[in-house]
Amino acid sequence: MLSATALTPDQVKAKLRAQGKTLAQFAIEHGFQPSDVYRVIGGSRKGLYGKGHEIAVALGLKVNPEFANID
Repeated sequence: MLSATALTPDQVKAKLRAQGKTLAQFAIEHGFQPSDVYRVIGGSRKGLYGKGHEIAVALGLKVNPEFANID
């Protein structure tokens, strides 16, 4: 789900639903704990750094740093 623009949690859920996947399936496929993914998508884990940040980027909630236009 890596992209140059950030998605909202609802957009992420809709995208996964269109692929026929659950958040838990996404978590397992990407090597994350499902509970951590649910916390990030729900907003209780902000994803500012560490594992939360990795999850947010993988979900598309944050722009992938490789695509970020940082001057």
